[in-house]
Amino acid sequence: MLVPLTTADFLDRAEAAAAGRTALVDEPGQPAVPVPTTTYGTLLARIRAWQAGLDALGVGAGERVAVVSPNSSRLLELLYAVTASGRICVPVNYRLTPEEIAYILRQCDASVVFVDPDVEAVLGSVDVPKRFVLGEQTETEVMRFGVEPRPWARPDENAVATLNYTSGTSARPKGVALTHRSIWLNAMTFGVHGRIWEGDVYLHTLPTFHCNGWGVPFLLAGLGAQQVLLRRIDGTEILRRVQEHGVTLAFGAPAVWDAVIRAARDWPGEVPGRGRTRVVCAGAPVDERLVAQVEETLGWEFLQVYGLTETTLLTFNRRLPGAPGSGGLTRAGAPALGVRMRTGERGEVLARSNMVLDGYWQDERADGAALRDGWFHTGDAGSFDDEGHLLLFDRLKDVIVTGGESVSSVEVEDCLLGHPDVAEVAVIGVPDERWGETVKAVVVPAAGAARDAAGIIAYCKRRLARYKAPTSVDFRDSLPRTSNGKVRKSQLREPYWAHQDRRIH
Repeated sequence: MLVPLTTADFLDRAEAAAAGRTALVDEPGQPAVPVPTTTYGTLLARIRAWQAGLDALGVGAGERVAVVSPNSSRLLELLYAVTASGRICVPVNYRLTPEEIAYILRQCDASVVFVDPDVEAVLGSVDVPKRFVLGEQTETEVMRFGVEPRPWARPDENAVATLNYTSGTSARPKGVALTHRSIWLNAMTFGVHGRIWEGDVYLHTLPTFHCNGWGVPFLLAGLGAQQVLLRRIDGTEILRRVQEHGVTLAFGAPAVWDAVIRAARDWPGEVPGRGRTRVVCAGAPVDERLVAQVEETLGWEFLQVYGLTETTLLTFNRRLPGAPGSGGLTRAGAPALGVRMRTGERGEVLARSNMVLDGYWQDERADGAALRDGWFHTGDAGSFDDEGHLLLFDRLKDVIVTGGESVSSVEVEDCLLGHPDVAEVAVIGVPDERWGETVKAVVVPAAGAARDAAGIIAYCKRRLARYKAPTSVDFRDSLPRTSNGKVRKSQLREPYWAHQDRRIH
């Protein structure tokens, strides 16, 4: 018997086996009225109200529904409601500029956009067919309580469920098309390796727009596990929620756990969650110091994974009993169940699995560059040790990962070349203790121009998301180039990475 694997499976199981269990605990401090803490039975009723509302708006199967919001109950409700009804959910990074968000909405041809009140104030006059503010407006004008929604006529596990936009080597973000099948398998694979179960209490420290929260919100619903929402990263607030709600599981980049470690130094009494909480770390390689502080200062279990928006989960790593030191946890890990990996030219990490993207949304050129000969080309360089674990040592693609966010060097360069004082520029990633890497601009000033680093940084912040702006500027009389005129970025990066054991953080 062949039954299509769809995200609706997780909701069906929640309703059948966990209707009375606590589902979502919304962020209390937000501009919209928080959704009262719900059971899974109430959550399913709200999901049906969203679906009936989309029916009334005329949004059909396969159409794109965009959501621009920090973590919130309503964002999760839409992630569930949109995909389970055969529509495509497009969670958009709310930290982007209005121009960047507008490009994504145009590129995916969104039929309707739901925005957080904080984002609405920034979004301005971005032109979309239908736009609603999450909160009172959507509760009264969109959601249709007590109305049974239309069923998805032909459930198809190979239908696109979500589009997640990611910064690559191009100046424009690309829409990663993930199917119901890839999301379903990723959720289950993550659950097996992470030993996620019904008794877990999950804290949403990971932004849901990042690859759908790594797919785990679907699994948590299927298990009936409690989910606690956190809009913005704050180390003290994370500790407070671990204490208040009995959090046992959270995901995030190394910068998140650094923030918690710093907050723990001033925390009165014993750090909450000791011996109970486990954290899954990804987004940047980790060092021995971070592993030791999570395990010793916090007393939390440290797990590491590696993957991309395009691939979802690729590797998993956890400490084995009796392992000395960091227990090998600074490695990216061994291939996850169902994942095949090898290295290609220049040590590039190649991967294939049922969880890899279906393709980029309306971008055949990007498909051709990334999906070749049956393998996805990650753009990261690494090697496998004798135990089969992946060690990453460099980044071959022109991307900087800062605090878990990917930044296209080309996009930042294009922005800075519009500054009247910039004749030439190269953007590189340099090591940073807190963020892993930060963005540095190496600038050749225009003739007679002042060398105003602060002004160049401010110029970029006004035009791009703030995390994409350089944190420092170096001025040069010229940029090193190859014989065909290409900037030698490896030469520019070398002085900053000379004392590092790998060229990636």
